[in-house]
Amino acid sequence: MRSLRVALAQINTTVGDISGNVKKINEYISMAKELKVDLIAFPELCITGYPPEDLLLNPAFIDENLRALDDVARSSKDITVIIGFVDKDDDIFNAAALINNGEIVAKYHKIYLPNYSVFDEYRYFQAGRDILLFSLHGVTIGLSICEDIWYPGDPTRAQALLGNAELIINISSSPFHAGKSRFREMMLCTRASDNRVKIAYVNLVGGQDELVFDGCSFIINEKGQTIAIGKQFEEDLIVADINADDVFRERLHDPRRRAEKISLSLSEEEFYQRRIKKIILKGSPKYDPKPSLPERNVRRIEGVEEIYRALTLGVRDYVRKNSFEKVLIGISGGIDSALTAAIAVDALGRDSVIGVTMPSRYSSSETRRDAERLARNLGIRLIEISIEPVFQEYTKLLEPTFSGMKMDVTEENLQARIRGNLLMALSNKFGWLVLSTGNKSETSTGYCTLYGDMVGGFSVLKDVLKTTVYELAKYRNSLEGREVIPVSIIERIPSAELREDQKDTDTLPPYEILDGILKAYVEEDRPFQEIVDMGFDPLVVKKVIEMVDRNEYKRRQAPPGIKITPRAFGKDRRFPITNRYRCQG
Repeated sequence: MRSLRVALAQINTTVGDISGNVKKINEYISMAKELKVDLIAFPELCITGYPPEDLLLNPAFIDENLRALDDVARSSKDITVIIGFVDKDDDIFNAAALINNGEIVAKYHKIYLPNYSVFDEYRYFQAGRDILLFSLHGVTIGLSICEDIWYPGDPTRAQALLGNAELIINISSSPFHAGKSRFREMMLCTRASDNRVKIAYVNLVGGQDELVFDGCSFIINEKGQTIAIGKQFEEDLIVADINADDVFRERLHDPRRRAEKISLSLSEEEFYQRRIKKIILKGSPKYDPKPSLPERNVRRIEGVEEIYRALTLGVRDYVRKNSFEKVLIGISGGIDSALTAAIAVDALGRDSVIGVTMPSRYSSSETRRDAERLARNLGIRLIEISIEPVFQEYTKLLEPTFSGMKMDVTEENLQARIRGNLLMALSNKFGWLVLSTGNKSETSTGYCTLYGDMVGGFSVLKDVLKTTVYELAKYRNSLEGREVIPVSIIERIPSAELREDQKDTDTLPPYEILDGILKAYVEEDRPFQEIVDMGFDPLVVKKVIEMVDRNEYKRRQAPPGIKITPRAFGKDRRFPITNRYRCQG
């Protein structure tokens, strides 16, 4: 039997921490050796961390990454390693190194460079051309990087059909959005069954600025069935024994391969043969018999739990990787700040989270009480600072200039900006990172105050619609079977409490309507008439679209936040601020 023990090292790297990344890589290589693994694969660009962005324009950074690759090779005696790094020739390449028994024997350059959504790899990399195959202990293996396997044709087709690859190793750093892990797995199951080939897919895990990587690596057999899967949102080492003879047996029953080979023209075959590079690895020991592997029981996470776990990981890594010890949250008694605080406690621990409540003349006794209850339930310190004396001084200071004018949104925003000033004063004095609490529904429509409730170093709910905020709050309570977030907060009619009897619906449509329109317009790019045809009131759709278009300038000044949808503001959705185009019917 031709078999291999394959390991997928699903690790959490940090961009720019090359020495730290290499230390972790070497630890996982040691773990794999203990399990008598033949081949271990690491994620895309894991030496540099992903995405390195404009660090790639620094030649010293590239050279350090190449020296680190040599360090990894020296730690790779008696095992075969596939690892992502930045290669340098006449240009730079998103690359995978094939290391065998301590020697770098081949380098593969990523062929398909994504240049959509959050990706801009053509800004940095040259595309590769060669298709790589190698043989290890009689098993033929194809190597590819992330986007290369998202295309139904080459390089996967050429590796499996013309190179007779029995296993494809794909190293990836695929960012998370809700539902993507299931889609990814379905897509790769199709690739495996279409090509009658096994696929071992290793993905990055961890948070990097706005992006979260969910891991969820897996191994799929030649029938398109998942036979091993990695944990979501956690580091993991996935190890499985691969039987290559299964692939040969399956292909005997598949006449499509024969038909495809016959249909290739001579010029096509010659073209492929020029591009395909095949290496036979020698000198790599094969450990038999191997120790038995522990049984894996990985629970798949989906729906609201998946989003909550992504937000928690995103907060933890942003705070810790940027060397903050504590975070500060303005606790208003509303649902957004309550959910933000709960996520922060789950991510960092209660001792690392401080709340500050800043009541005004418009703060109700109910919201003040709920802010205190929330802090007690979470076990966090709560500071109270009334903004009323400062607000009075501001209005007195502005009275001569505002003489004869009614109070309006100006005075409302003054309160938000006083609170923003106090948050940043505490941040400066104690070194606490301010987590802003605004959600996607608010930032989409501009229902937020620049330099007020928008202040902060990181925005936890930036890509979370208000209706999803409620779902997440209920989910968090369900984890403990008690009111961590008081039910009164969840059930209260939303209000900014910046004037008497204020409600969000004074300015915005009800959130269940607003969020449907925002999903269609912001996330799906649907035009006005198409949104109206979905059943929404034309006047409401027109108003919402105008609010979204008018407030791009605010969103540009918002802190970074965690991407959990297919279309997030920031790197993902990029619109000009100065823009007279209006999407109307």
